[in-house]
Amino acid sequence: MLGIDDSPFTKKDERVLVVGVVWRSGIVEGVLSTHVKRDGIDSTGKIEKMVKNSKFLPQIRLVVMHGLTLAGFNIVDINELSKRLSLPVIAVTRKRPRRKEVRNALEKFADYGRRWKLIESAGNAKKIGNVYVQLAGISGKDARSFISSFEGVPEPVRLAHLIGSGIVRGESHGKV
Repeated sequence: MLGIDDSPFTKKDERVLVVGVVWRSGIVEGVLSTHVKRDGIDSTGKIEKMVKNSKFLPQIRLVVMHGLTLAGFNIVDINELSKRLSLPVIAVTRKRPRRKEVRNALEKFADYGRRWKLIESAGNAKKIGNVYVQLAGISGKDARSFISSFEGVPEPVRLAHLIGSGIVRGESHGKV
């Protein structure tokens, strides 16, 4: 599987590091990275390119991301990503996404309607174990089976978070 998370950033940052950890049976097989625009609209394409241009593509069977957004409100179209990569995609968070607050925040963007459609197309978050998930290209049953093998956020996503924060801040920081 491939676990993906963004790195810490500030409002001054135009581009934000995104890290992917390729994981198989408890072993890190590799690390991928790309940059996306803070509050941009390029995350789906950048992740697709990162995965397709990697030597790891043939062994990846599942993409798991920390939430739907990277770098602020750069929203990943998980349905489109799943289709382009021919892989299932799971967006996972510890807390239930607060749709009303997200919608209010998105209203400041000129392309608000487009961004909100991406949020809506991901569907409502479902609770599985200790996390909330949004799914593309995978059944709830299969997602439950996968998620239940972890105590919370899947380890590759947690590692992507730690690597990203370690690179940007000089040491890892925070929880996923």
